[in-house]
Amino acid sequence: MTSNPHGQPGGQPYPRPYLEPSANPTWIGRVLPGNYQPAPGNPTSLPQQSWAIPPVPVRRSMGTLPLVITGAVLAIASLLLVVPFLLGNTGITGFVIGFIASLIPLSVVLLTVRLIDRWEPEPKRLLWFAFTWGAAVSIAGTLLIQPLFALAAPTSSEEAFTYFMATVQAPIVEEFTKSLGLLVLVLAARKYFDGPVDGVVFAFTIAAGFAFTENILYFGREIASSTDPGTDLVRIFILRGVMSPFAHAIFTGTTGLVMGFAARKWHPGYAVLAFFIGLLPAMFLHNRWNSMGQDFLAAYFVVQVPIFLVAAVGIILLRVAEGKLTRQRLMEYARAGWFTPAEVEMLATSRGRRQALRWASSRARGQQMKAFIRGATTLAFTRQRILSGRDVQVHQHDELEALRAIPGLRAAVLH
Repeated sequence: MTSNPHGQPGGQPYPRPYLEPSANPTWIGRVLPGNYQPAPGNPTSLPQQSWAIPPVPVRRSMGTLPLVITGAVLAIASLLLVVPFLLGNTGITGFVIGFIASLIPLSVVLLTVRLIDRWEPEPKRLLWFAFTWGAAVSIAGTLLIQPLFALAAPTSSEEAFTYFMATVQAPIVEEFTKSLGLLVLVLAARKYFDGPVDGVVFAFTIAAGFAFTENILYFGREIASSTDPGTDLVRIFILRGVMSPFAHAIFTGTTGLVMGFAARKWHPGYAVLAFFIGLLPAMFLHNRWNSMGQDFLAAYFVVQVPIFLVAAVGIILLRVAEGKLTRQRLMEYARAGWFTPAEVEMLATSRGRRQALRWASSRARGQQMKAFIRGATTLAFTRQRILSGRDVQVHQHDELEALRAIPGLRAAVLH
């Protein structure tokens, strides 16, 4: 069944502002009535004149290529500072062993990122940018800013100096340098920064890179300076690689969450404001973690484990909300003649996707089905950007391009 994108059945125009029932299925990406507009009709099932939005001439940009190139240059320049620092503290043997050991917690965090990001995957080039920012650029920034805080640190005792650097300098400087990568992404690649899930994905990836390099330092230093390197390496690995692989991810993830909510209604001022607001909980959590001392185990199980569980539940709720939003947007396209209701259930629910992929794989069409799902999801999120008032003409152009691709993607699965 199709609908007239210009008005109600029978040709009567919608009263303005109009908001389609169920247009706001979740608290993610809510749409104001003034921004709402019906989906373009399918010209194969509607009169040609009812295709509501004609192609809009849009000047195509270079996309994210300048950002990726800039990120690569910054990462290479940062490594010229970071690598000598690591080698100076770990030695070659410690560096190699630390590098290998650090791959284990890194893999755990990146696998989690992949699971979170499966519904609407971010471009790999942006994830690489995020990782290299965390692993190199934010580390270099931290090394450059640290001396300024050392000047302000108390010098009454080594213990007081160390405590200040751990509980004041580290939370402020590290969270600032990590989250600066998020600000760069939301300003330079806002097309791919849709909401809180994207903010968490990019933040976790940046934090994974930062923790990876930091772990090389901690693990390698145990090898270089300990009289019993094997035992001390196991101890520090259990602390950082087993008990707290997600510590940095959760700290920076709070900043990503706040910036993701701000990104739903695009404005550069909101992005900058969200950056500074989001730093506050990240710095606080980081401070609480570094402040744990003699009562470490008690604080870990009473405070840190519940924080981790709350973060896990929050991410699950974000994913559920993201799925509901996808389903609603595709239902709007279904009413305009682009999908059947059965296709929407297949494309916009986890169960439907699993069944569809099993069916397609049994007919050697698994990759084609993945492309169909990916195309439909991209279309749904493009529509959400339009309805939120973000770069409407650019995204209308992207919408029409995606709609033109849908019949071909469907045909590739069925034939």
